[in-house]
Parts: sequence; structure tokens; C-alpha cells
Amino acid sequence: MKSLQYPIGTFTPPAEITPSLLEKLIDEIADFPALLKKVAIQLSEAQLDTHYRPEGWTARQVIHHCADSHMNSFIRFKLALTEENPIIKPYYEDRWAAMRDTKNMPIQPSLDILDGLHRRWVFLLRSQPLESLKRTFYHPEKEKSIPLDQTVALYAWHGKHHIGHVQLVLDNQQ
Repeated sequence: MKSLQYPIGTFTPPAEITPSLLEKLIDEIADFPALLKKVAIQLSEAQLDTHYRPEGWTARQVIHHCADSHMNSFIRFKLALTEENPIIKPYYEDRWAAMRDTKNMPIQPSLDILDGLHRRWVFLLRSQPLESLKRTFYHPEKEKSIPLDQTVALYAWHGKHHIGHVQLVLDNQQ
């Protein structure tokens, strides 16, 4: 049985990010907006406001969270590529998910944001020399520096993880 909280399993960082693995992960980031949209547009308004698990967010909140989270990550990438191990600004994703725009707004603007954002993010990633993705940012909550190549792996997983949540709503309502 699939875990409702982690329908694709928890994130396990790769031991090594090889050039071929990095290419695959970037492809997954590139594919994410279209894959999310394919599942999301099948949901009715009632399904968008259905929680994927008890105590979890609604499908609508998950979709808006993806736009919020991926925008934050893109900015972290730009900071790490232009500064020396910058301290990033964490954010309270649970508080963001509780805001009215996340709970009540149509999903299309977030799907549009993800489409444009991922086009830029993927262009940026593919235009960087491999060694630049070894650059880091400092995460104050985790109290450590995090390499960009590992963050690529995290966000490839993050997209699939949340598509899994939206798919749970779709599967449980059919």
C-alpha cells in the first residue's frame, strides 16, 4: 500500500551526482509542469478542495505550494550561482499554504508560473558548467551548506512527490 504522506517514498539523496544522472534529473524538472497539469486539469472544483490525506493539504494547496516552493528554489539557485555560499531565507510553507490565495484561488495561475519558471530554471541548469552546480547555499534551519546538484535531485523528487499527492485525490474520487 502506498503511503499517503509519501506516495513515492521519502527523498534519499544520491551518493554521487554523475553527469548522466544530473541530465536525467534536469529532464525530470523540465517535465514536471506538464505532468502536474495533466493530473490537475482532471480534478473538479470539489476534488481540488479535497485533502489527499487526513491532516494534509488539499490538492489546490499542493499545486499552489509547488509554485511557491519552486520559486523559492529558483531564487536560491540564482543566489548560490552569484554569491559565495549565501545564507538563504527559509519560509514557513505551512503558513503559506494557509493563506487565502493558496486555499481559494484557481490553480491555473500557479500552473502558468510553474511552466514559465521551469523553462527558465532548466535553461539556467543546462547552461551552467557542471562544476558550478557544486556551489552551495547555507540553510540556517538545517545548519549546513547544501550543494546545488543535490538540490536538483531534491526538486526532481519534490515534483514527483506532489504529483503523487494530486494523483491520490484523483484516484480516490473516481
